[in-house]
Amino acid sequence: MPLQNRVAPGGGILASAARGTFMGNRGGALHNDKREIVRQYASRRWITCLLEFKGRRRAIMSSGRYTELFFLDEAVALAAGHRPCAECRRERFNAFKAAWVRSGNPRGGNFLFADEIDLELHRTRIDHQRGKVIYHARLNSLPDGCFVQIAGSSYLVWGDTLLLWSPEGYREKHHRPSDLNVAILTPEPVVRCLRHGYKPEIHKSLLAL
Repeated sequence: MPLQNRVAPGGGILASAARGTFMGNRGGALHNDKREIVRQYASRRWITCLLEFKGRRRAIMSSGRYTELFFLDEAVALAAGHRPCAECRRERFNAFKAAWVRSGNPRGGNFLFADEIDLELHRTRIDHQRGKVIYHARLNSLPDGCFVQIAGSSYLVWGDTLLLWSPEGYREKHHRPSDLNVAILTPEPVVRCLRHGYKPEIHKSLLAL
């Protein structure tokens, strides 16, 4: 059976045999010795990493080590509340940080540190009951790369379309309505970064629709 290590746009961690295009973690071990998920996060440091970096090799869900999580693409990771890793994705982290400063996000001064981003992201992705923070806005106000929730399903906003997410890839394309009020999964600071020039990497299944 596949391990429970695949992240959905809403931030939940599910089991799927499909392979992601990015790896990441939430600051520590989320699993027990049976490789079962027992908590949703270990700290506020939620990052998105490359699948391969400098030849490093790991046994997935090793005892006492951080839990490896996987994402269909970067847009999913951002929606779940993860930012680019400042080590293996340094160039992308710098681009994200620059968009953060341009956007007027809190803690967005010229000497912005990753911990400051993480502090603000955590406040906007997890509520006091440790649930997902969801807010509402007009669909036509959102930049490309955001995720919204409609009738219980997750959709990527892309151009004038909405793309239905699945663990294996995007599988349906719908016209993007201009007058719909929707629940937004992507944290507000990330939406502002997308609006100010950060471009997430999107899964190739987009091209087949």
